[in-house]
Amino acid sequence: INTGVLEDIIDAAEVTDEDMVLEIGPGIGTMTQYLCENARQVIAVEIDTNLIPILKDTLSAYDNVRIINDDILKVDINELAREYNNGRPIKVVANLPYYITTPIIMGLFESHVPIESITVMVQKEVADRMQAGPGTKDYGALSLAVQYYSKPQIVVNVPPSCFMPQPKVGSTVISLRRHQQPVVQVEDEKLMFKVIRASFNQRRKTLANGLNNYGGINLTKEQIQQSIEELGVPVNIRGEALSLEQFACLSNIIGKKLVK
Repeated sequence: INTGVLEDIIDAAEVTDEDMVLEIGPGIGTMTQYLCENARQVIAVEIDTNLIPILKDTLSAYDNVRIINDDILKVDINELAREYNNGRPIKVVANLPYYITTPIIMGLFESHVPIESITVMVQKEVADRMQAGPGTKDYGALSLAVQYYSKPQIVVNVPPSCFMPQPKVGSTVISLRRHQQPVVQVEDEKLMFKVIRASFNQRRKTLANGLNNYGGINLTKEQIQQSIEELGVPVNIRGEALSLEQFACLSNIIGKKLVK
């Protein structure tokens, strides 16, 4: 209910009259109107069929918006980028139910669709996790995944009083600007994320035990310990102490052993 926050989101996304914006979860179209005023083309994807007539009414004054009633994870974003943006990277803006935010963000990154940035409102704790660094309590698989694909930057914290009804949690607008070039050299992206998940699966255990107990990495305990030694860190180190670069190196070392 705070229009200032909507303006902060538009500003953070750096929406200009040359941009195509994909809005996920437009709801009744409050932010969509702001986007239509600023962008060349807006594609609004809403999963709730009941909201479509309201959206059509709210946005009837704008000829630069297309409303799609579908699940964003099933939409062909590559096709939309080709049709409305000559295949160039698009800007994504989202204000979603918090339980679905992370799967959608990761789905967008992992599918390698042409995205320049994602500006999204999330639960404050999730935003903290996205930009956390090694050795902190918030650091984990989500931090590494988001930072592998993008540069996260907190835009504004949004208190519960900005919403009606008031939620029990604080919210944060975060901007995820996609890296132009990979920030680490990794030979097998899927393997790296498997190693990362294994490392944080049992957070209090050592990295070696985490990898050994995970089940998805087909190396002996000795080979796992040897891989960690090759990385040049203590064998009893915990996963939360490794940087993204170290995880990339470790997965490359493990990958070579798997091939043999």
